[in-house]
Amino acid sequence: MIDFTALPLLGNLGVFAAAACAVWFAGTRLAGYADEIAELTGIGSAAVGMILLAGITSLPEIAVSVSAGFTGSAELAVNNLLGSIALQVVVLAIGDWVLGGRALSFVIGNPVVLLQGIFGALLMAALAGAVGVGDVAFLGAGVWTLGLALASVGLLWFAAREANNGELGWTPANMPDLGDVTGETDPPDTLRKALLLTAGMAAIILVAGFLLSQTGDALAQQTGLGQSFMGVTLVGLATSLPEVSTLVAAVRLKRYTMAFGDIFGTNILNVALIWLIDLAYPGGPVLLEVGAFSQVAAVLGVILTLLYVAGLIERRDETLGRLGIDSWAVIGVYLGGLALLFTLR
Repeated sequence: MIDFTALPLLGNLGVFAAAACAVWFAGTRLAGYADEIAELTGIGSAAVGMILLAGITSLPEIAVSVSAGFTGSAELAVNNLLGSIALQVVVLAIGDWVLGGRALSFVIGNPVVLLQGIFGALLMAALAGAVGVGDVAFLGAGVWTLGLALASVGLLWFAAREANNGELGWTPANMPDLGDVTGETDPPDTLRKALLLTAGMAAIILVAGFLLSQTGDALAQQTGLGQSFMGVTLVGLATSLPEVSTLVAAVRLKRYTMAFGDIFGTNILNVALIWLIDLAYPGGPVLLEVGAFSQVAAVLGVILTLLYVAGLIERRDETLGRLGIDSWAVIGVYLGGLALLFTLR
């Protein structure tokens, strides 16, 4: 295996940038393939965004965090996931800007998105509490991380079931006319082809995600910024690129519920991934290796998620500079949270 710490700073930056571009390339194509799979199988776009897209776009986080756990970089591993959670909520503001004219939260008509957001916030709040009280070793990991993983899978299954049966009991009364759904210019014409293309993009994301983990760890050492802040910012940004690209593509396809489902579903999966880090980490329970920085990062994810949940409930059809009021609130809180995290690094 290449020792990236032996490479010069510019060399690591180059590899990091190339891997990030590969992730972006694959991510831009995933939304179209997922949309076609939803059409060919009859599965709703909400469920596809929540399960298929969320699972694939989580691959960089898996590669980065689990490999960092194997090498003993507990802070980078955990804080990469927490940084990705917060940043991916902010990514919704990019979709808001791409939509323009109307707030993205206003055009969401499926209440299952609210379930996803609330479930994610609950899991992140529990994670913050787990960091505070500490963990106990159990079956090669920790009691808290195992419990969070099981809860994440259970809540994700419940939300996916509700997305498919469409029996949540209510729909918004003031849904706008969204016009015709825009399709791909050359979509896959068979389910087999769509699945193969999706698997190819997933492989690119996984390999590129691994390179991001290795160079991100090396850059944390070479720049002196520290693994905690590096994980929340630079590595978190790079591993969130699949969500950015698929979100933009989904909004352009007018698959707004799929866009939200990808982001909120990925964040639920990210909480479950803490258990995989725990299994990979050679020391004791991984939550014992992190502290106030990780707690603040988790709470930041809770606040950002609930701001969008509030926007989804209020459904204000009002924008300022192409962004809804909830998006501006999310951006402001995120920047304030980053400033606080910088002081804790």
